[in-house]
Amino acid sequence: MSNPFFINCGPFNISEIFKVLNIELKIDENQIIEDIRDLFNAEKNCITFFHSKKYNELAKNTKASYCITTHNLKDYLPKNCTAIVVENVLISTSIVTQKFYPNSIEDEYDSSAIDINNTNFKNKVTTGKNVLVGDNVKIGKNCLIGHNTIIERNVQIGDNCKIGSNTIIRNSIIKNHVTILDNCIIGKKGFGFFPSKNKNLRYPHIGIVIINENCEIGCGSTIDRGSLSNTEIGKNTYLDNQIHIAHNVKIGENSILAGQVGIAGSSIIGNNVKIGGQAGISGHLKIGNNVEIGGGSGVIKDIPDNSKVIGYPAKNIREFLKNNK
Repeated sequence: MSNPFFINCGPFNISEIFKVLNIELKIDENQIIEDIRDLFNAEKNCITFFHSKKYNELAKNTKASYCITTHNLKDYLPKNCTAIVVENVLISTSIVTQKFYPNSIEDEYDSSAIDINNTNFKNKVTTGKNVLVGDNVKIGKNCLIGHNTIIERNVQIGDNCKIGSNTIIRNSIIKNHVTILDNCIIGKKGFGFFPSKNKNLRYPHIGIVIINENCEIGCGSTIDRGSLSNTEIGKNTYLDNQIHIAHNVKIGENSILAGQVGIAGSSIIGNNVKIGGQAGISGHLKIGNNVEIGGGSGVIKDIPDNSKVIGYPAKNIREFLKNNK
């Protein structure tokens, strides 16, 4: 799903892209580029990026017309995709993304938000006191919203949802029968930046958060929106209190995460996964289906289907018990 909220300021001539990257490339400089997307979702006349061999297979099959990459990785790209070789792929991608989506860098408070009693939702939604609603918000039937909650701009909430008190939601699609408890922050920008000379360069986050049907999000949890792709929670997945889900994370269906779990950016969690309290999962990992991760574990590599792991670094539970007798 492409982002339905951020406004794409393109298309741009490819020569304009080269200009902001301060590079020269002898190709057809009149070609129009419509959007920037990740390797998987990019279509013809899009630009994408490829910065790690971990994504070789996606790179080989991308439909993008152009790809920001390195000299060592460019040969993995298909013939339909022209390599744009740069010194730092992520910084260059950030610059191009900001050109297409200049309003995706910052997350100031939503000045469009007004008291829900002054909106069309007044007699349609049951709310506590001091509930604010921003522009481009849709709320379904039989929903409850607690005290001091702000549904900021660009939010879609389905039917039979319960939103707790002191919660902020923005740039998110919440499906039917979802419960979000108190003090959650959902859909704000992720922790994406790159050190550049004497300052940190913020990475635009143009993705959204999608929470599918029958999920529950515990108190004090934070779910960041995606950068180029979306952050998504699968059906019937339950998050305990004080959990952090970073940008681009995908969590499958019927999974359970205990309190204070942290999942770093772009990791993919399978279906029927159970994660114990205070476990941490590094970024860009793939956790298979039916995996169990013990509390306090530190996961720093991929885990195959049907595994049980524990410890730091997390290892098969039989190996862990054998080494800790």
